[in-house]
Amino acid sequence: MTPQARRDDLIRAALDLFGSRAPELVTVDDIVARAEVSRPLFYRYFPSLRELQEQALRTVTDGLIDGLAGLEEGPPEVRLRAAVRGLVDVADHYRAGYIALLRSGSVIATSDTDAAIDEVRNRAVALILDALGVENPSPLLSLTLRCWTAVVEGALLSWLQERSVAREDLDGWLVDQLTAMLRTTAAHDRSGTFT
Repeated sequence: MTPQARRDDLIRAALDLFGSRAPELVTVDDIVARAEVSRPLFYRYFPSLRELQEQALRTVTDGLIDGLAGLEEGPPEVRLRAAVRGLVDVADHYRAGYIALLRSGSVIATSDTDAAIDEVRNRAVALILDALGVENPSPLLSLTLRCWTAVVEGALLSWLQERSVAREDLDGWLVDQLTAMLRTTAAHDRSGTFT
């Protein structure tokens, strides 16, 4: 196995374990057992458990960004539904990692993981602006889009923990929320962004 493949294998083992428990509860022994490697081999690739946790969470954010990158063609609503569906799929795939990434006060949160989350949020806002054909958003439109990304994050956290809404209804509902928010913003925005 190449060094990069071994690193990826250790990260995959950690993410698999994050599927059943919070990242801060996963130990080096758990990871090496799942990856079927020795502790010395683990430390050859990661100097600390913390670094592996951060790399694993970065894998989640990279997956979210990649999910936003490959969009369908078509009208804005179709493109946005596809983007939200991609976000839901990635968040569901990395359930515990996603929850740990966004959970307030997580013991593995760092400035790097915070920056990675901001990168996902910024990509989501840029994607929506592109779908809307808006190059210079007004402050009110920017605020609306940032608020909606918070709605998506909160909804995904609740959905991943409770599963009280059918998966096939989630992305449509979230896009409908954005549509309603944009309608309200258009009624209050005097900048002419929506005209």
